[in-house]
Amino acid sequence: MEQNMKKAGMLISIYMGITMSLCLSLLGNITGGHFSPVLFLITFVVSAVISLVIGVLVPMRKVSQAATKNMKPHSFPARCMESLISDLIYTPVITLAMVSLVRAMLPAQAKATLPPFAIMFLSSLLMCLVAGFVLIFIFMPVFMKLAFRQCGIPFPPKGPQSKPE
Repeated sequence: MEQNMKKAGMLISIYMGITMSLCLSLLGNITGGHFSPVLFLITFVVSAVISLVIGVLVPMRKVSQAATKNMKPHSFPARCMESLISDLIYTPVITLAMVSLVRAMLPAQAKATLPPFAIMFLSSLLMCLVAGFVLIFIFMPVFMKLAFRQCGIPFPPKGPQSKPE
């Protein structure tokens, strides 16, 4: 069962990482005013790799369980807290990398029209935090059910997180 939970966790990280990377790369490229398919694909791939690395390094399940231990599992407040935690872990790192990458890849004449790095990063971060929270809140339960089903685990899983209070 523990092996299946680890596999499900990895699948969830992959699904969420790809979804978040796709949406946030698209959002960043469209709102940045310098959209190009090549730049979008590069930022998507780099963002997906960063998401997958974070997913492997950060034990999201344990972090979420610790933060929501006094909340009813799968309740609206618990889901909001889990989404916020995930958003605050992933989004700043990805946004910093994407803003840095885009600034480095733009031609000199396009760079001349950009705002200072801090302003560009903070405005992108604010937009991406809001979008990321919404994406995580909507897609996390969907991907959890999908991954658990693929691993043969009932949803919600049995364990300390799913016991009714």
